[in-house]
Amino acid sequence: MKDLKSARILIVDDEERNIKLLQLLLQSEGYATMSASNGRDALSMAISAQPDLILMDIMMPGMDGFETVTALKAHSATQHVPVIMLTALDDRNSKLRALEAGAEEFLSKPIDRADLSVRVRNLLRLKEYGDFLNDHNQLLEEQVKQRTNQLEDAYRETVYTLVRAAEHKDEETGHHVRRISYYCQTLAQAMSLPLEFHDAIFQSSPMHDIGKIGIPDHILLKPGSFTMDEWNIMRTHCALGASILSTGGSPYTEMGAEIALNHHERWDGTGYPNGLKGEAIPVAARVMQICDVYDALRSRRPYKPAFNHLRSMDIIMHGDGRTDPAHFDPAVLSCFVAQADRFAAIYDQHDDA
Repeated sequence: MKDLKSARILIVDDEERNIKLLQLLLQSEGYATMSASNGRDALSMAISAQPDLILMDIMMPGMDGFETVTALKAHSATQHVPVIMLTALDDRNSKLRALEAGAEEFLSKPIDRADLSVRVRNLLRLKEYGDFLNDHNQLLEEQVKQRTNQLEDAYRETVYTLVRAAEHKDEETGHHVRRISYYCQTLAQAMSLPLEFHDAIFQSSPMHDIGKIGIPDHILLKPGSFTMDEWNIMRTHCALGASILSTGGSPYTEMGAEIALNHHERWDGTGYPNGLKGEAIPVAARVMQICDVYDALRSRRPYKPAFNHLRSMDIIMHGDGRTDPAHFDPAVLSCFVAQADRFAAIYDQHDDA
């Protein structure tokens, strides 16, 4: 903690002789002083110079002491600076009004030197202790923030390790999961969903196909069409993914489980695994669904070549027998079309080539 004698005190009074008297008394105690002759100058000086204490006369023309201390306590830069009100008034109502305005102390004129010395010293000690607590709290907040960031980084690395394990069993690449994150975040922002949703879906969406880790390779990597039995096994990756993620307790794994289970559901009820329809499908899964379809169309698969952006947009908007616009939430589809250029840019930025 710093030496109290290094404190700076702002004196505010419209009479020069009062300022000079207070300067003499305070400087004899070793304090540094500055002065203002009216409330507006005092407010400006307090904001810029950040004094440790303010001595302020109540009766001033224009902006009086009550108004000035109210403004000081309302400003974030000066609300922590203690104020001693100085007045020749001896009535109780004025003293109460000074305290209600936010002043910590008051002194009646003529000023008693010993009384001034004690009150100044006590308020400076309180201010010093308050500053110490504030600095300590800021340090703790920064340490908590750093630790939180470290834990989030470790969590994300764990997620991507799981995702990479699933990728080794599938034709999809790391570029695919990165694109999915950006697609989903773009749509969430365009749909004006809550800010916490933007971050959650960015982190959760790469886990959408984590259940494929439990699908046998001879089915997952089969270049031709599935038999009905193979297709039924393939469709279990949704429930498998949800089961893997459901044991987690974070918002990311909770949303990840929700997306994994439902990202193949369709707005018209023709999807799987549960044939959910319309708003029964969680919004995160509705966002994920169209992003996944777009990226699948843009990417080469054993059963199809890679389509360019315009062809992929045409299929989503008008259908091709396999994909139909009725599969998508109309609100999500509308935002997707409006963000088409952004989707194309994301794909180009994270191309597999």
